[in-house]
Amino acid sequence: MQSRTLSRRQLAQLAGAAVASGGALLSAGPGALTARQVVERIQKNIGVPWQTQTVDTFKAGDPDTPVTGIATSFMATLDVLQRAAAAGKNFIVSHEPTFYSHLDETKDLSADPIFRAKLDFIAKNKLVVWRFHDHWHARQPDAIYLALAQLLGWEKYGVDKGQMLYVLPPTTLGALARDMQVRLKTQALRVVGDPRAEVSKVALSPGAAGPRMQMALMPKADVYVCGEATEWEGIEYARDTIAAGEKKGMILAGHQVTEEPGMNLCAQWLRTLVPGIQVDWIPAGDPFWMPV
Repeated sequence: MQSRTLSRRQLAQLAGAAVASGGALLSAGPGALTARQVVERIQKNIGVPWQTQTVDTFKAGDPDTPVTGIATSFMATLDVLQRAAAAGKNFIVSHEPTFYSHLDETKDLSADPIFRAKLDFIAKNKLVVWRFHDHWHARQPDAIYLALAQLLGWEKYGVDKGQMLYVLPPTTLGALARDMQVRLKTQALRVVGDPRAEVSKVALSPGAAGPRMQMALMPKADVYVCGEATEWEGIEYARDTIAAGEKKGMILAGHQVTEEPGMNLCAQWLRTLVPGIQVDWIPAGDPFWMPV
């Protein structure tokens, strides 16, 4: 079997791939908005007070770079950055971290070859990466929850202002999971509980579900739907709930899968703020696959 280890030379070639593949970045016209000015428009129009303590900050690149185009995505993966650069979009709005931790702490990554390749790619292509997490969730209604409910066809079944509880037409846990799998176009959806169990009341928590939220919502629903949960916390709580005699279920659809639709909605919203700039959603893609 051939080794999959990348040499430093290969990593350097990877970092410069978009430059070598045609240099598709467009030049910004006279008077073009900078990335900083775009963020200022976001702050002015988001509809909630802007917090000083937030992860919604610039992560890489020069904020005063004129914007040639904007790409929104669940995460600024290297693949997303490559596709954005190839499409002439130099400002990437990412919902989740760019450098592998919630706060994008990079002080211990300086010698890591993957971190260097990603940072070099951003620099060589004059990209700017900004995170849009806290305030996009804080917007009312929460755009991440709203977009997922719309994609699942649940929007009309919501019963609370927090967009967490839905009363669906009666079905089984197995049928609900299969319908979600088709709508979300994911292979790696996982289910806890009896597939024959009848369900109607659903609690929805896209992204990463903390155990306290799960413990608060599961008693109100037949099935708890989330993106991901720590297996020795949330999964075990669900299993203990079922073992205690409750006819409950839990569906884990994936963090990226449940939050990516909200960044498509983000692109649509941003177009109204910067009509002179092309804004597109570039999905990061489901990272998982299932063996046949």
